[in-house]
Amino acid sequence: MKEYVNYFFKGIAVGVANIIPGVSGGTIALITGIFERLINAIKAFDLTAAKLIFTGKWKAFAEKTDFYFLFTLFIGIALAIIALARVFDFLFRDYPVYIWSYFFGLVLASVYFVAKTIDRWNFVVILMFVLGTVFAIFVSLINPAAENSNFWYLFLCGIVAICSMILPGLSGSFVLILMGNYELVAIQAINNREFSILLPVALGAIIGLIAFSHLLSWVFKRFKNPTIAVLTGFILGSLNVLWPWKTAEYLKNSAGELILKHGEKVVARYASVLPQHFDKVFWMAALIMVLGILSITAIELLAGNEEKQQA
Repeated sequence: MKEYVNYFFKGIAVGVANIIPGVSGGTIALITGIFERLINAIKAFDLTAAKLIFTGKWKAFAEKTDFYFLFTLFIGIALAIIALARVFDFLFRDYPVYIWSYFFGLVLASVYFVAKTIDRWNFVVILMFVLGTVFAIFVSLINPAAENSNFWYLFLCGIVAICSMILPGLSGSFVLILMGNYELVAIQAINNREFSILLPVALGAIIGLIAFSHLLSWVFKRFKNPTIAVLTGFILGSLNVLWPWKTAEYLKNSAGELILKHGEKVVARYASVLPQHFDKVFWMAALIMVLGILSITAIELLAGNEEKQQA
């Protein structure tokens, strides 16, 4: 029971990360030591698993798919996403510098803790780290598309977002921003229970999750150090998205004119800037950033103690 309670809270942490643009649930899964087990469990959902269900061999199905681990983890993820959609909507609207500061510190510290799991650094590993960093920075600078509620586009959003969510360093929520549908899916649809929006996204997510987990598991097993290196680069490169001090850049059409929605300017992206004043807000943000660093450090220490006890 203690083990599964632990998985439940790790699921909450992953769910919290997944709903925040720029923060990767895969990063939290990697830091808390459940990433490889999660990928292998998802990968186990194949034709053999389906046959076990239809023939009533539930116990064999549960063992093959690590079902109880997945069920406990996803309950935590789902509860976090549903419960915190409104909370984060409020925090990002009224206290953006503080909430971004916390997650900047969180992800900054995770670069070190993920990188230290690499057994051996060589030229290939360093090259993959650099390529991962450059790619993540490039993605963070792309201008978002316009909102689109077409069924097949929402289905595609589900596939792309879920693949990003399980990749450490790549944020599924941020990918939804780039595809123009973050507010529609992660805020409006969840808060208002709009199943016409959520259903195609969920279908895409399920299919994308099962298919992508096979590829990721294969790569992780055969090229573990280069894979962790590129994922660490993704995490480092994503820090640009999480920098607390930002200025809004608004969406424009091909003629360079501002695009308005309901009479208001549409934010294309938030560009990082240096803090303008070293005032109370700055020092509070710095303190919260340190709190984020300490949070990951505490998680890492707890995970380390757990491994020692199990050994």
